[in-house]
Amino acid sequence: MTRATSSLVHSPHFLEGDEFSIDTFALLKQDGSLYEGATVPDLDRDKALRIYHAMVFTRVLDERMLAAQRQGRLSFYMQCTGEEAAVIGSTAALDDADMIMAQYREQGALAYRGFSCDEFMNQMFGNEHDYGKGRQMPIHYGSAKLHYMTISSPLATQIPQATGYAYGQKLAGDGHCTITYFGEGAASEGDFHAALNMAAVHKVPVIFFCRNNGYAISTPAVEQFAADGVAPRAFGYKMRVIRVDGNDVLAVYQATLEARRLAVEQNQPVLIEAMTYRLAAHSSSDDPSGYRSKKEEEAWREKDPILRLRRWLEDREWWSDDEEKALQERLRREVLETMKVAQKRPAPPLESLITDVYDTPTPQLKEQLAALETHIRRYPEAYPKSAHKSASEHSPQGSSTSSGAVTGQGGY
Repeated sequence: MTRATSSLVHSPHFLEGDEFSIDTFALLKQDGSLYEGATVPDLDRDKALRIYHAMVFTRVLDERMLAAQRQGRLSFYMQCTGEEAAVIGSTAALDDADMIMAQYREQGALAYRGFSCDEFMNQMFGNEHDYGKGRQMPIHYGSAKLHYMTISSPLATQIPQATGYAYGQKLAGDGHCTITYFGEGAASEGDFHAALNMAAVHKVPVIFFCRNNGYAISTPAVEQFAADGVAPRAFGYKMRVIRVDGNDVLAVYQATLEARRLAVEQNQPVLIEAMTYRLAAHSSSDDPSGYRSKKEEEAWREKDPILRLRRWLEDREWWSDDEEKALQERLRREVLETMKVAQKRPAPPLESLITDVYDTPTPQLKEQLAALETHIRRYPEAYPKSAHKSASEHSPQGSSTSSGAVTGQGGY
């Protein structure tokens, strides 16, 4: 059975889906001027600059941390370069207490909400101040105080989780929603379809935000789906949908603002497809020269979302060259200095491995920890940091507590 009444026909007629082609919402041209007929959303100077600062910080962080990875300081990194407007523009349209369930390229959302440079570094180096206690790979951020769910490595798992969390928000009636970010490649996972179907049936306040950046690692979008992108899939679930220029921060902001209103006030789930481009490699382990041309990359560099917003700010006399130079210098210095400090901080204590499982560690967990400590003392050359700390703690002058964690790279 279906919800709609279907008319009867008496000869076979197959629909091809061409009627589901969707236009792209855009406000801001690359030169910083508005398209004819476009209206600037209600965005004051302070908020516009908050968005811009978060975008520039994210770009600087990405540049410095990729260099750190190449120098062997960091094991892994993923850049947001080219997609800053999509991530930060949408985050700015939310209430700061709305839940964010990200994929792995949304560090700009945290930057906008106030995640400090120190907090970024602590996670990436997995030191004693890392909220995840060194158990995750770099860039797997999480912040309870900023309503940002910890990143999970498996692709697309956050999408159905967002639907479930939003269902809880609907029951609570607290006036908040959940936004979940993912790439067009993740939209090919079964989790995507299950999440949209459940959200539409139960009418929960969730925004599905697809960053269509052209590639699922090395697979181009044209090889991922035959239809007109990801947005038309919403029709199969009777869901509100909009496609937006993902490099136009004003359009992203306005589209997400309206999507949030629909989600919170009407419990209508919404799918947003932001058309953008991943200017960087998929990750520090990827070489994009093997699957796309420099000419293609340069064409998209001309559409740089940060430059587009900067020109708009300058046109309104909200920003200047001197302010730009000062911001760039300050952020580069802050990132480098904070990285040096975070890299030297000790790793989390080894016993923290068992302290978050139960309120009180069980005898079995204590036995396993003791066995691990014995193993580390037996093979100290494989665990230099832990072996050094263990030796000092078990010496007559040292304490009797457990040894330290192995590395500052986020793993044991």
